[in-house]
Amino acid sequence: MENKNRTPERAAIHSIDHFALNVPSIDEAERFFRAFGLDVRHAGAADCERELYAGDKHRWARVLPANGKSLAYLSLSCFIADLPALIVQVRAAGGDFEFDLPACDQEGFWFYDPDRNLIQIKAGPKTSPSSKSAVIFKQAPPGRRGAHPRSEVKNVRPRRLSHVLLFTPDVLRAVEFYEQALGLRLSDRSEDIIAFTHAPHGSDHHLIAFAKSHAKGWHHCSWDVASFDEVGLGARQMTAAGYTRGWGAGRHVLGSNYFHYVQDPWGSFSEYSADIDFVAAGSDWIAGNFPPDDSLFLWGPNVPDYFTTNTDLLEGT
Repeated sequence: MENKNRTPERAAIHSIDHFALNVPSIDEAERFFRAFGLDVRHAGAADCERELYAGDKHRWARVLPANGKSLAYLSLSCFIADLPALIVQVRAAGGDFEFDLPACDQEGFWFYDPDRNLIQIKAGPKTSPSSKSAVIFKQAPPGRRGAHPRSEVKNVRPRRLSHVLLFTPDVLRAVEFYEQALGLRLSDRSEDIIAFTHAPHGSDHHLIAFAKSHAKGWHHCSWDVASFDEVGLGARQMTAAGYTRGWGAGRHVLGSNYFHYVQDPWGSFSEYSADIDFVAAGSDWIAGNFPPDDSLFLWGPNVPDYFTTNTDLLEGT
């Protein structure tokens, strides 16, 4: 195990406000995310964009038309009192500030991280959980059936965005930058292959994660559901809609969550996730460094070869 995760006091973001994803087909994106169980709304000039909602009034994502698939930007939220200090921290950590962004809003501030991902920091409400999300587990009493017929199954609808995972050519550099600039803290890692970071104000085991690749890229967005049953039912729901490629169901080691990943039309993934570990505000989470063959999943099918492919490279973005 690594040292206790107590970093020097610094300002920190508390939530992902939303992400914006470039895709080559808005119609196909709408079909995929609607089948996944998200509320997809039309937006933008001539209805050329889509917005993703999950179980509440919060907009978790924008989907934008482009020639290929890539992360357009990641918008992160902080408490208003922390905004001035975050500007100082980002500048000291080497963030490349961007002031002329006509396509983006003017809230907070914008910069590029070392991988040239465009990041927005703004004051906003805390959308990440402040306590561990409830998980439904219904144990049937003796003499009663524990399951119900398939005909009674309702569509799985995620409750909220849990986290995102980005490809990077340098995982440890990414972790250091997001620690120094944004106050995120290392949760766990596997050498320099993958790392998970959380926010210190109360956060799922990971809010932003990084996986090694030859270049930056978008790997997946993860959506919290209420039970392990919903993980499995979500997988069946997507198979019925024609989305058969993915990985799961299984249980992770780092984060401990039950999972099923569904591959989208452009080779990245959306994840159904239930019962992820939670790091309470002010707690001392001990970050571990686990060997690769003992860190990815506790049980489940073998990882498909295409799961770790950075398809942003294939799209030429």
